[in-house]
Amino acid sequence: MSAPLSLRNTLWLTAALAMVSAPHAERVPWWLTLLVATLIGWRLYLAYMRYTLPHRAILLLVVAGSSAGVYLHYGAIFGRDAGVALLLVMLALKLLETRTARDGMLLIFLSYFLVITNFLYSQTIPTALYMLACVWVITGGMIGIHYGPTPRGAGHQLRTAGMLLAQSVPFMLVMFVLFPRVQGPLWGMPADAQRATSGLSDTMSPGSLSALTLSEAVAFRVAFKSRVPPANRLYWRGPVLWDYDGRTWRATRAVFSEVRYDTTARPVEYTVTVEPHGKPWLFALDLPGKLPPRAVATADFQLISTTPVTSRVRYDMVSFLDFAYGSEDSPATLRRALQLPSNFNPRSVAYGRELRARYPKDRDLVQALLRRFNQDGFVYTLSPPLLGEHSVDEFLFNTRTGFCEHYASAFAVVLRAAGIPTRIVTGYMGGEMNPIGDYLIVRQADAHAWTEVWLRDEGWVRVDPTAAVSPARVEQGLNAAVGASSALPLFIRADLPLLRELRLTWDSLANSWNQWVLGYTPERQRALMTRVGLDDATWRTLAALLLAITGAFTLVLAVFMLRRLRVRVRDPVKLAYIAFCEKLRARGLVREANEGPLAYAAKVTRERPDLEGIVRRFISLYVAVRYGGEADAKNVQQLQTLAREFKP
Repeated sequence: MSAPLSLRNTLWLTAALAMVSAPHAERVPWWLTLLVATLIGWRLYLAYMRYTLPHRAILLLVVAGSSAGVYLHYGAIFGRDAGVALLLVMLALKLLETRTARDGMLLIFLSYFLVITNFLYSQTIPTALYMLACVWVITGGMIGIHYGPTPRGAGHQLRTAGMLLAQSVPFMLVMFVLFPRVQGPLWGMPADAQRATSGLSDTMSPGSLSALTLSEAVAFRVAFKSRVPPANRLYWRGPVLWDYDGRTWRATRAVFSEVRYDTTARPVEYTVTVEPHGKPWLFALDLPGKLPPRAVATADFQLISTTPVTSRVRYDMVSFLDFAYGSEDSPATLRRALQLPSNFNPRSVAYGRELRARYPKDRDLVQALLRRFNQDGFVYTLSPPLLGEHSVDEFLFNTRTGFCEHYASAFAVVLRAAGIPTRIVTGYMGGEMNPIGDYLIVRQADAHAWTEVWLRDEGWVRVDPTAAVSPARVEQGLNAAVGASSALPLFIRADLPLLRELRLTWDSLANSWNQWVLGYTPERQRALMTRVGLDDATWRTLAALLLAITGAFTLVLAVFMLRRLRVRVRDPVKLAYIAFCEKLRARGLVREANEGPLAYAAKVTRERPDLEGIVRRFISLYVAVRYGGEADAKNVQQLQTLAREFKP
């Protein structure tokens, strides 16, 4: 291991390091990517030109400068992003001081560690496949270092590395199934727990939801245990907004309560798998009939997780699509649903009071406002014009063009002005059925806002003003409502059937990966153990079972390897050669591992000229039998006799 690292091994290590570092290029600042590329290129140049590696003082200056740059950019040197950035620089610098095979092995192990850091950002199938390829190449480099000065070729290194990885598959599967699981994400760090991703917010202003429709990211997936409800019943409840400042609606501080309402409807049972979004809320069909694990419900029936959803969450749910609740809400609650800011949207407020004078009954007033949206030239679009200070006035009386948040906001303002308690519910509407995996995909593009109106003797009633303007949005989905010429992302448009088929196939694969690999939680592990007869399996039981099975695998592999070794040693020609070399070794003439028969014979005759005759005779016969195709019984017997009678 103290031998100098060859140019070939240096090039291999450099390629492996560049390969495993490449995905981080889009995550670290541009100057750091340029620095790492420069350091790697510098090492290649020095190796090719056979120049001396840089002095350690230069490397220390680079360490100090890069550490300062990382600190200034991230505000820290600890945590996921800053730690990965520093690791990339340190690996490139380590490459610049790699001189011996021992240094190369250290760089190999650090490269394995760098593979793990990629899973801190993504655990998708492409990431896993790419990291597997990186491990394959890194292992090939390790094998090349162990070959020393006698390389076998890149193809041989890769084949050997592939064989080693294939042999590790049984151990990998056993450890995956039996290794005791822990709660929370495996690939995460505490500093990243509050990192938000795209999704619904607890505020809503003009344009906030229409921006989400440009994202094809999956919000959650749903597998129904029976028939899927009609599209116009698929309202997925999220944050409920009460407070309005003239432009932005906000959710109030959560008041937790029990899930309790009146219904005689048949329950809908399903399983939800929510993608990480960095917020605490969960989603369920309106209205939820129970609480997911580690979750609570607010008084307005929003489901709240006890911790932010920073990893994929899977839970079984029950909902009732026909319900009644809130008819006995307190006057304070209803007053909160009537509040409007002063000096904002005066025309809308006056219009609400005008409707109240014309329609004494609340339900008649609500229907009159819906008729206006339906018959007065309003347009549903993803690209509404910008609105000014009095956004609702401009929308209702000037532009008449908007997305769901415009209609829900205007509807709520007018009804509040008319004295009808109203609040806005945000969430998702509809979804796309994936027939390949038989589950519903709800994307960020399905984000939606609707209202809940309080009617005497009925309580809170869902009213979706968007349905009055664009019934296709509720009945058939966003694609039918905005058309193929809209700014929808390419892969969610319905007018491209081939892309749609590919997308659904890929999503089915990704969902299986999420459910059975990334979603292998402690609960699923316990369920699997129960299925095979291990009820109440503790971590001690799992650890003992893991050791027993891996030990059995190791024993079987060892027996197999020993049998192969015994078969080889039974070769009489090999046995004669080993016996001859052992007699010379006893006299201090040791055969090195990389010495062939002829080279060994030459060394022996130089050190013991008196043995030249018998040594050359034995080695010549051995080479003829082993490599010359003269392995007949007479020659083999003569070779054995020479080895047996040889006395150095």
